[in-house]
Amino acid sequence: MPRLRLLFVIAAAIVCLYAVATAGLYIAMVQPPERFGAIMSHVPMPAMMVLPFQPLWMSARDGVLHEGDMAPDFSLPTLDRSRTVTLSAEVRERPVVLVFGSYT
Repeated sequence: MPRLRLLFVIAAAIVCLYAVATAGLYIAMVQPPERFGAIMSHVPMPAMMVLPFQPLWMSARDGVLHEGDMAPDFSLPTLDRSRTVTLSAEVRERPVVLVFGSYT
């Protein structure tokens, strides 16, 4: 009986450690990109193989916009910095397509 109890305590400790590590990873994921990168530089690769990285990432970075939603208005300088382009002004003049992606 003492062996069974010891196994139960060890299993419970492993489950608690996994839950704390998963929660910590999620908290890191909701940080700004610079902070997230700094935190992740200290996480060992075996931890990334064990923790549920992709589901947490999809939840943490889900955002509030969905396909078909109106894009929020924004202004950006042109590449040569000669003028500023505003989305709402461009939409009034011609159709606009926004393409977002990541090369990381």
